[in-house]
Order: sequence, then structure tokens, then C-alpha cells
Amino acid sequence: MAITSASARVYSPIDSRVLALDGEICGAITGMTGGSIYADFVSEKIGPDHLIRKHLAGVKYEDISLEVGLGMSARFYDWIKDSLQGKYSRKNGEIYVCDHNQVPRGTLSFSYALLSEVSFPKLDAASKDAAKLAVKLSAERIQSSRYPPKPGSKLAVPNAKQKKWLASNFRLEIDGLDCKAVNKVSPPVARQAVVEQAVGEQRDYEKEPSHRELGNLAVTLSQSHAESWFKWHEEFVVRGNCDEAHEKNGRLVYLSPDLKTELFSLELSHLGIFRLHEEAGETGSDHVQRIEAEMYCEQMELTNHGAD
Repeated sequence: MAITSASARVYSPIDSRVLALDGEICGAITGMTGGSIYADFVSEKIGPDHLIRKHLAGVKYEDISLEVGLGMSARFYDWIKDSLQGKYSRKNGEIYVCDHNQVPRGTLSFSYALLSEVSFPKLDAASKDAAKLAVKLSAERIQSSRYPPKPGSKLAVPNAKQKKWLASNFRLEIDGLDCKAVNKVSPPVARQAVVEQAVGEQRDYEKEPSHRELGNLAVTLSQSHAESWFKWHEEFVVRGNCDEAHEKNGRLVYLSPDLKTELFSLELSHLGIFRLHEEAGETGSDHVQRIEAEMYCEQMELTNHGAD
């Protein structure tokens, strides 16, 4: 069982948050959850007094989930790039809680953090929503503090005017497939399993990276442009020619509003289709008939990020 502490401070909704890594201010955070400090507790056997005695075990730290836009520094994107390549770089950092003038009122400090999950935005050509990048940090130690604002201590946040990033601005390219009519792409997700190890007599735990796993990729497109997809599904799934030679590589490009400038891209390697089906629609509807294709992905690499 676990007890959650009150260390996950509650601040006003108008407070802003700023991320720093290894002493460098990396940019503003648009959303945050987690980061509480808690402890497991152990229930002992019933004693002669017929009471169940309980005591705390090791101190643990909840993963920190962050959501950001496009205006982060190169250090932040390089951390993501390293994690996708399996380099397992660790970071120390702070999340500053600031007032409307960017003057810090408190911090959530973390040490030896690994990126345990990176989730790129869900894409939809009809969407008018801003795109967000989500990451999850798994730290070995977290400390929360609050203090009164200090005059003149305003943070210099880079890229305060972030580039416009919409979920509708993208381009998908996959070898040998017609992707011009793709209108939706599920969020590409990379997860890094983290194993906790008790440290001698200490109440903290070391965290070590284990295996990596990439989520499946689902895309939706018009049936009128789906012939190459049907052929691949027939060959790969029905006929069973599903070796590495029949897998495909691709590229998912995130674009600026002019639909020409590349903000950054994901290189997708060893894609394999495993499901192809028609989207449910109303009988007699004038809507475009679409299909959804689902693929596994073995490797993902961030190549052209917004900090370039």
C-alpha cells in the first residue's frame, strides 16, 4: 500500500511553470501532473493485542508528466533524441512555479531523471487545436519548496513567442505507399521501462533503464488512395511475406502553418502493417469513405526539431 504526501504543492491556475535542465532554462510548460513524494507502508501480523501494526517502508517519487509546445531549447529536444536512440542520459532539473511576471514562487527539483515516456501529438487535418508534446520524467529524488517572490528575480524564458504548431499541419511519407490522402495519425509514443532498486540502508531507490517499447501507429486515409495499402496488407498479412525485407520505413513531418516549413520530423523504421479495416460510417452518407491502417514500429528517431 502507499501513502501520498502533501509535497505535490497546489498553486493557483494562473501560475506559470518553467523547466530548467542542468542549470539551463529550457522553456515554458503548458501542463504538468505528478511529482508527489510518497511512501509504501507494511502491515505486520496480528499481535497479542489483536492490532495490525503498520510502518512506512521506502520513500518513492511519482513520475512527473509535462506537456509543452514548440518553444523549448535545444537541450530539451536533445534529451528526447538521446532517449529515442537508447542513450539513457540522466538530467537534474527544476520546475519553477512563477507568477504572471515570471518571478519564481517555488520549485520542484528533481535528480537523476530518465525520460520514461515521450508522446508526440495526435494529428488530424480537420483539427484547429494546438499540438502538444508530452513527456514523463522518472526521477530518483524530488524535492518541493515554496518561497516568497524576490524582486528582480524574473526568469529569462527563451522562445517566449513560440512558433505556431497545429495538429492539422503534417505530412506522412512511407516507402512505396500513397500517403497524400492521410488525414489522421495516432500519437507516436515511445516508452522506456524503469526498474527500481533499493539502496542498502537508504530509504530511496535507484532507477535503472530496462527495455524500450514503441506504440503502434494508426493512420486514416481515403479509400480512393488506398490501393497501395491494400497491396501491402495482402502481401504482408494474408500471404505471410512479413520478413524484414517487406517492412517499410517512413517519415512523419510536423509543419508550420505555411505547410512547407518543417518544424521537426520523426524517422520511422521497420514499419509492419498488421490490420486494415474500413471506418464505420452511416449508410448512404456523403462522407468520404475511409480506411484505417495499423502498423507496428521498431525504431523512431527525432531528426529536425523546432530548436534548430
